[in-house]
Amino acid sequence: MGALATLPIFFDLRAKRAVMAGGTDGAAWKAELLAASGATVDLYCPAAEIGDEMRVVLELPYPDGAIRHHDRPWGTDIFPAAALAVADCETDAEAKAFFCAAQAAGVPVNVIDKPPFCQFRFGTIVNRSPVVVGISTDGAAPILGQAIRRRIETLLPATLAGWAKMAARVRAEVMDRLQPGPARRAFWERFSDDAFTRRVPDETAELEARAFVRELSARPQAGGRVTLVGAGPGDAELLTLKAVRALQAADVILFDDLVSDDILELARREAKRMLVGKRGGRESCRQEDINAMMTRFAHAGKHVVRLKSGDVSVFGRSGEEIADLRAQGIPVAIVPGITAASAMAGAFGVSLTHRDRAQQVRFVTAHSQKGDLPDEMDWRALADDHATTIFYMGGRMASRIAEQLIAHGLAGETPVAVAAALSRPDEIRAVGTLSQLGEIVGHVGIDRPILIGVGRVFADVEAAALLGYEPERLDPSRQTSRLQAKAV
Repeated sequence: MGALATLPIFFDLRAKRAVMAGGTDGAAWKAELLAASGATVDLYCPAAEIGDEMRVVLELPYPDGAIRHHDRPWGTDIFPAAALAVADCETDAEAKAFFCAAQAAGVPVNVIDKPPFCQFRFGTIVNRSPVVVGISTDGAAPILGQAIRRRIETLLPATLAGWAKMAARVRAEVMDRLQPGPARRAFWERFSDDAFTRRVPDETAELEARAFVRELSARPQAGGRVTLVGAGPGDAELLTLKAVRALQAADVILFDDLVSDDILELARREAKRMLVGKRGGRESCRQEDINAMMTRFAHAGKHVVRLKSGDVSVFGRSGEEIADLRAQGIPVAIVPGITAASAMAGAFGVSLTHRDRAQQVRFVTAHSQKGDLPDEMDWRALADDHATTIFYMGGRMASRIAEQLIAHGLAGETPVAVAAALSRPDEIRAVGTLSQLGEIVGHVGIDRPILIGVGRVFADVEAAALLGYEPERLDPSRQTSRLQAKAV
C-alpha cells in the first residue's frame, strides 16, 4: 500500500463523552456531528458567546446522543473521561493551550481550522447510516473534498440506508447457514445488486433475501450467474454506473480485445481476467468456446461478467450467448453500454438525426461470417439521402461500400466520417466524401477498429475540415486527420 496522509478510522462514540469549547457556527456543526454519532457532548462556553447556529443545535433532538451546555469557559478540569476534545479558538495562543491540555490528559484533540493543533480531522461525510463515507484531503483542499462528496452522493441511492439496516437483520442467518467463501460472497453480491437497483427494501425483499440464503446453503453453486456488460467505446469515464458495479462484483471477466486497460482497472482485484477477443483477420476465440467458458464458470457458482466493447446488443453476438445461457438455466442480466455510433457523434460534434437532413439512423454490419459484405444488405434502401448510416467493422469493405451506395443512387459528394479507436488516446478521425471513402480508410488504416458514418449530418464537419478547422479534441495526444476534397 502506498503512503497515507492520514489513517481513516471510524470511531464509535455511542455512550461516550466528548468535550467542546466555543459557541461559534463552526463549533455548532461539529457539536451536531458528535451528538448524531451517539456522543454526549459537554459544551463549555459562556451563554453570551453562543451563536445562532449553536442555539439551534442545542434544541435539536438526538436519538442516541445529547449536547449539554455549561455556562462557563473551558478549563483543564473538563478533560478527564472524555473520548474526544474539540474547540473553536480565535487565537493560536488559546488553540495551543487547549491542545496541550487535551494532550496532557490523553484525549485526542481537534482545534477547528487550525491544522497544527489537530490530532484528527473530521473530513467530509456522505451519510447513508449505517453506511457512512468519510472523505479527507488532509486539510489541503476542503472544496475538493466537497466536490468528491457530491460525486459519491450521486452514486449512493437514498434507500441504501434501509438496505444496510436489512443487512444487519439477515447477517446472523447468513453467518449461520453459509460457509465462508464463495457462498457468502454470492449472497452479499446479490444483496448489494438489489440495494442499488431496487427502490425500497420492503418486507418482500427481505423474504427473498432469506430464501436465497437457504437456497445457497443447499446448493452453493446457485449463486452462479452471467452479466453481459457493455464497456462503451474505450474511455473508462463513458462506463455506466451499473457497469462499474458489475465489474466490482465479478469473479471472472471474459473481455473483448478492444476493451481498454483503464476499464479493466475498475474491476474487482481478485477477479480472474480472460481475454476472449475476436478480431477480423486475427487468431480469435470461437464463440462456442466462449459460451462453454461462461457456462462452466457459472455452474461452479461464479459471477461471470462478459465484457464487450460498445453496447452488448449491437453487433456483439450477445443474442447467441443469451440463448445458450438460458438453455442451461443460468441467470443472465444485461448492462447496456454506449455504442460506438454514439461515441462517433460525440467525437465529431454532430447529431445522428436532424430535422432537415436525417429522419432515421441505421446501424449496419459490414462484415459477415464469411468475412465479406453480408449478402442480405438492401443497398437501395441504404442509399437514402435522408438517413444517417453507420457501418460497423467496415475497414476492409470501405471501397465496396462506397461503390454499392453510389451504384444505387447516393451521390458521390455525400459527406462521410471515419473514426478509429474512438475515445482512446490513439483516436483518429477523418472526413471527406463518399467517393473518397476507400482512400480515407486506407489513410486511417484498415486493420484498426474502424467506424464509417455516411450522411448529410456530417456536412458541417466536412465544411469545417475544408476550411482547415479541427474540432476540439478531448486529449492533446489524439490525432485528427483530414483528407480535403479540394482547396478552398
